[in-house]
Amino acid sequence: MPPQPHTTHLLTTNWQFHRLGDPPTKWHPVPHLPSDIHTELINSSLLPHPFLDLNELATSWVADQTWIYRLTFPTPAHNPDAVIDLVFEGLDTFATITLNGRVIKQTDNMFVCWRVNINDFVAGEEENILEITFDNARERGLQLVKDHPEHEFIVHQTEVSRGPVRKAQYHWGWDWGPTLMTYGLWRPVRIEVYESRIGEVAVKYNVDLSEGGEEPEVEIGLWVGIVGRAGWAEVEVDFQGRTMVAFTGEQGKLIKNGEHPETWEYSASMVRLEGAKLWWPKGYGGQNLYDVRVRIFDAEGGTVLAEHNQRVGFRKAELVQERDGYGHSFYFRVNDIDVFAAGSNWIPADSFLSQVTPDRYRNWLQNAVADGNQNMIRVWGGGVYEHDAFYDACDELGILVWQDFMFACASYPTYPEFLMSIEMETRQNVTRLRSHPSIVLWCGSNEDYQIQERYQLDNNRSDNDPESWLKSSFPARYIYEELLPRIIREESPCPNTLLYHPCSPFGTGASTTLEVDPTVGDIHQWNLWHGEAKPFQCLPEMGGRFVSEFGMEAYPHFETVQRFVTDPKELYPGSKTLDFHNKAIGYERRLMAYLGENYRLVYDIKGFIHLTQILQADSMATAYKSWRRAWQTQGGNGRKCGGVLVWQLNDCWPTISWAVVDYYGIKKPAWYAMKRALAPIAVGVSRAFWDWTMRPADNLWKKHTGHVDPTLSTKKVVYDVWVSSDGTTHPNKEDIEATVRTRFISVATGKDILFDIPESKTVSIKPNGVTDVSLSSELNWEGKQEEPIVIYVSLWINNEKVSSDCSWPDPIKYLDLSERGLRLEYPAENEVTIRTTKPVKGFVFSEKEGVTLRDNGFDVVPGEIVTVQLEGIKVRELEWTPRESSASPATDYGENMMYQLRNVSQETPYSPVDGILWHEAGVNIERAVEELYWHIELSACDTIFFTGCYTHSRKRPSYPLE
Repeated sequence: MPPQPHTTHLLTTNWQFHRLGDPPTKWHPVPHLPSDIHTELINSSLLPHPFLDLNELATSWVADQTWIYRLTFPTPAHNPDAVIDLVFEGLDTFATITLNGRVIKQTDNMFVCWRVNINDFVAGEEENILEITFDNARERGLQLVKDHPEHEFIVHQTEVSRGPVRKAQYHWGWDWGPTLMTYGLWRPVRIEVYESRIGEVAVKYNVDLSEGGEEPEVEIGLWVGIVGRAGWAEVEVDFQGRTMVAFTGEQGKLIKNGEHPETWEYSASMVRLEGAKLWWPKGYGGQNLYDVRVRIFDAEGGTVLAEHNQRVGFRKAELVQERDGYGHSFYFRVNDIDVFAAGSNWIPADSFLSQVTPDRYRNWLQNAVADGNQNMIRVWGGGVYEHDAFYDACDELGILVWQDFMFACASYPTYPEFLMSIEMETRQNVTRLRSHPSIVLWCGSNEDYQIQERYQLDNNRSDNDPESWLKSSFPARYIYEELLPRIIREESPCPNTLLYHPCSPFGTGASTTLEVDPTVGDIHQWNLWHGEAKPFQCLPEMGGRFVSEFGMEAYPHFETVQRFVTDPKELYPGSKTLDFHNKAIGYERRLMAYLGENYRLVYDIKGFIHLTQILQADSMATAYKSWRRAWQTQGGNGRKCGGVLVWQLNDCWPTISWAVVDYYGIKKPAWYAMKRALAPIAVGVSRAFWDWTMRPADNLWKKHTGHVDPTLSTKKVVYDVWVSSDGTTHPNKEDIEATVRTRFISVATGKDILFDIPESKTVSIKPNGVTDVSLSSELNWEGKQEEPIVIYVSLWINNEKVSSDCSWPDPIKYLDLSERGLRLEYPAENEVTIRTTKPVKGFVFSEKEGVTLRDNGFDVVPGEIVTVQLEGIKVRELEWTPRESSASPATDYGENMMYQLRNVSQETPYSPVDGILWHEAGVNIERAVEELYWHIELSACDTIFFTGCYTHSRKRPSYPLE
């Protein structure tokens, strides 16, 4: 009989689910795996959707039940000597698996792939009945807490039951997400039949850049773990369809591994990869990926027993932590190039992980990360090790990944069973993901050393004995400083591929993480919003060596709010439903404080949404441009800030949170502010901040006081201008000649105010650094009337404007921003231009799912036209804020009519225009029509009929209306 090739049979359909205690005939269909119980109940109309209104409360009973999944399947054809395995890629979480009435496995870790041999359990020619029973994870967690009184379970954000349970920690709820304790088969299930299979492949490589990144020397080798017998193995490494290296019996060797006769390994010594192409982060070079194919054959060599395919990229990575003029550095170096890591923190994209498809992952990473000039994503430790599709997309797009292990905001136990479980979990996931060049850092945990410091748990840095850590009040130190780094070392295919950091935030271990230490390690800067709730204008002085978390809340767009608030009476700020969808502690006091300090408050829902979005956008712009400015190396002190990651990129449900892109993938204005600040070359402007509510203590005033001069922001204008460049657009890494133009524009009149300052400067932009243009320049008001001004700077290269930035006087609420003279024009069906006669703060188009805008949430100044391309909506359907009560909408609609009547014959005595619906509130039809008369040439016409709408008759004005 010929050998049995390795075959896979996916078990994705014909499943059913059932609640324990219901009648035995009451089973409901599961259309497709992956699956979770909440989604199936929703699909079967047995559960209101928990994302709507207050329904989260009405669905909490689901977590208290025991749920059973069932599948009937035939035994696949197989040789007598073949092995039949059931493989569960992910079970959530405490599951008892029975096959034909016999227990074959019990599981307790959501992050583990479970493989079970079923040769002795299948039913031959009869149908097999597979059942999986999921227990109550919360009750199991509480029982584990009781079973281990030797450990003090300290857990933040949620109840203690999550501490000993290896399940996505955010399922217990977080300050941005609901409490939805899911159960189910959250990843695929399959049957494998084989005589031999490829269990593991490690691609080993070394990168030598001694001759520079243009001519790297790369050596590669292979190690393959084989389960079962194999005669020989063959490995090919291809690049763009061409075989670059082929390992055969001459280079490799097949040996028995250990005492078990059915476990073998194949290894091949290192060989040079000719013409090697490195993998680079986005913008720095190509995302070159090689295809590796491994095949094993029977002893005769005629039958392929198994085949394994994977991709790999070759690169060198370093986390540079060395003493410098600011303390100890913290930044990434890839292929010997320093990279400013700018991006976001990633939480799971859905409370129901089974619903996150590969396409959703790809869309998120392309549209929300890569398209926003971001080059790093941090996979946060309270979620999951993501699907392969996530990391594949990062590889292809050049997005660096900071990958947390799944520990967050707790003091975790270390009893033997727990350590065994997490070792299996971490080894599996490190080996699964180690070939992805995008993953540059593995991080032990999220904020767990803050727990240690807050509760004064043991952390004796002079104690270097890991075994003694297990007996301390902070035994998890053993996990983060012994177990996880050892696994990284053992599973790393070569040096400088898998980097490790014990926690985020973390400095030296002895330095503080509870407070912000700006001299070492990475920091979570939560004195914005949380903590001291400092003004966002203070962010330039609140940075660190690497800011891995910070954020500001904002509402999503109104269209998103309408999707989860079904009662129109609840569509107002502070409604019960909107309050319920914001899980942040004390969010109303914090949000209203920031809004009240900075802006004129409005309480209609759309206006309120706009204010929160501008607050968030202003905060992001201030942070990213100022902390990116600290990447400069002038003065020999080193790179003061190595990267910035906002908390957070995304949401797991429709909510009000720190996310810059909402659950539906709709971008808030803050996302665009980040995109502009992170452009390959970006100009920035800032001005000195004069707090209008507090005078800091000094030698004269020994304590803070509220006696302040609120006119300082007008009369004492001290500003800086600079240009940041990541170096990716510099030919041959040389300086680029450019011009920076600076304007000072009256907020009241829109006119330029001329000072004794050059309007433009020629600068040489340094690659991968910062070029200062103006430092601490102060305006001289002598002979001029002091008034609020906008500082507008623009960067020009080869007579093309490539970047611009604005600085406004604080606070915005002191300014009269009425009657700005906004004007919108539509030169094409997918393009709109915006201009103004007076400066406009925070122009925002309302977005909805399916709409793509090139830019949004920007300021508009006189003399500068802003052009926005769009997809997914007709230009004339756009809504925007601010809407002016008269001139702005009328001008817009006059322009609309001009385009519709462009081809009207001048000899026609009147022209009926069908289909123009004047539905926008505040549209001044009289003014719109007057504008229309001015724009079109109808020499014989003094009457225009608007069919079914409005008829206007009067003489054309002889001048354009202001």
